Amino acid sequence: MTDQLQATAAPAAGLAGPPDGGHPAIELNPRARFEVLGAVLLGLLLGALDQTVVGTAMPRIVGDLNGTDLYTWVVTIYLLTSTITVPFYGKLSDLYGRKPFLLGGIALFLLGSALSGLSQTMWQLILFRGIQGIGAGSLFPISLAVIGDLFTPIERGKYQGLFGAVFGIAFLIGPALGGFLTDTLSWHWIFYINLPIGLLSLVVIARVLPAFHGKPGRLADLDWAGGVVFTAGIALFLIGLTNAQNGGWTDPSVGGLIALGLAILVVFVGIEARAKEPIIPLDLFRERTYSGTIVATFLASFGFFSAVLFLPYYFQFVLGDSATISGYELFPMLIGLIGTSIIAGQLVSRTGRYKLLMVISLVVAVAGSYLLTQLQPGTNIWTLRGWLLVLGIGIGPTMAVFTIIVQNAVPFERLGVATSSLTFFRQIGGSVGLAMVGSYFASQLHATIPAQVAKASLPPQISQAFAGPGFNPGQLTAVGGNLGQQILAGVPAAYRSFIEPYVPAIVKAIHDGFTVAIGSLFWFGVWASLLAVLATLVIRELPLRSTIRGTEAAAEGGAESPVAAGIPIFE
Repeated sequence: MTDQLQATAAPAAGLAGPPDGGHPAIELNPRARFEVLGAVLLGLLLGALDQTVVGTAMPRIVGDLNGTDLYTWVVTIYLLTSTITVPFYGKLSDLYGRKPFLLGGIALFLLGSALSGLSQTMWQLILFRGIQGIGAGSLFPISLAVIGDLFTPIERGKYQGLFGAVFGIAFLIGPALGGFLTDTLSWHWIFYINLPIGLLSLVVIARVLPAFHGKPGRLADLDWAGGVVFTAGIALFLIGLTNAQNGGWTDPSVGGLIALGLAILVVFVGIEARAKEPIIPLDLFRERTYSGTIVATFLASFGFFSAVLFLPYYFQFVLGDSATISGYELFPMLIGLIGTSIIAGQLVSRTGRYKLLMVISLVVAVAGSYLLTQLQPGTNIWTLRGWLLVLGIGIGPTMAVFTIIVQNAVPFERLGVATSSLTFFRQIGGSVGLAMVGSYFASQLHATIPAQVAKASLPPQISQAFAGPGFNPGQLTAVGGNLGQQILAGVPAAYRSFIEPYVPAIVKAIHDGFTVAIGSLFWFGVWASLLAVLATLVIRELPLRSTIRGTEAAAEGGAESPVAAGIPIFE
């Protein structure tokens, strides 16, 4: 095996001979290894920044391109293409190596970025964002798999924690960078800024990452039929989830598309069960450590995305913060996330233990979500920041340690597909959570705002206007403008003098109702995190190996872990 590794990786710079005993799959000296790590982190930063930079500039983009009706598709198309391509990249990188697909993905992402910056119409931007998403689908799963190739399981914790830190940094600098570029140059530069970062990552990866593959196979053997069915099912499912934010679950464009997508995915499962080279190998789910981790990751993402996406709405609408400042109000949560992501990775590497750590972290996430359900009118901002810190401390370890667990529980030759499955279910968990929470939030506003108006000392005529069937919270809770003036503008001129003295009380009641509705959303996080704790309890604590081809026995009954039996990497 050593000779084959050296022969395969020989063109790479910085190669070193194999150390005594087992060794990582990629034979590089320490300097070259850390150059690859740095380049991979840069690639991850590209994808993470894109998710935070673009949001700040979207109002300006929509105004310049006259695309209000197509606003959601700029986000939806990126979500679709980046999510659908994840399992494909994972499978192909297992068969034909990480390097060509990581380089190709970054190149596609940069092409999509350049074209998005050149867009002159909304349809052009949607098309080019789709290209950008196809490239982005490679960044997370292949980057995480490369870490699995570079470092043994016992070492990975030291570096997987950096991935959570990258996401935290992107959330910190993204809104400010997006606002600065949009205000001082133009919105086109939020896409152009990707080019120098991406090119640097491309150069380093091309120079130092060896080209190798672990299980040569014929391209014709890949499950192409399953790939087509999978793409159709996930596309319909995600479009239905996206529509859920504007329509009811019984709407054909919501519930109908979701049901059709799920039905197609059932067909996909049947195809995968018989495929020679399945895109998502179903037999991996027989290992309870793998399946338990996938479920826990899905649920943890479900709760986390609610906080990230809805709290800025609260900061902007109720507290009057700008879009940029509202992003920075999440700073306490990000500090907790970054810190515990790095610390958890270090603890796992030093102790080789992870199950108790993950149970404790998810219990803390339950506590943080529960605290946020207590959000009420008049909640002190520093109290809220403390709650966010608790949630971040709980979520942080899930960003790093779940990847270590999955990579330790599967054969090395399936490292890419296992890592991509984890990434895929993390993204799907966030999408499902956002759709369900968004739909619930809209229904809550119909109850909480009238309830708060009824508590205010207002004439019955005003209270009845908010309780009637014609009440539309969406018209009153849009960010931007003066809410009091908006209320008066919607009142016939003959009645404005009667309504005007009550406007401050009406505004306060609307803000209070909005606050109560936001707080209620975090019950989703409480229950999702509790279920994630149960899923984590199912996981077996398999020993973290100090080699790729170890012979350690699993903790339960002396049974070998899936990778402990010495499965050949090269045949």
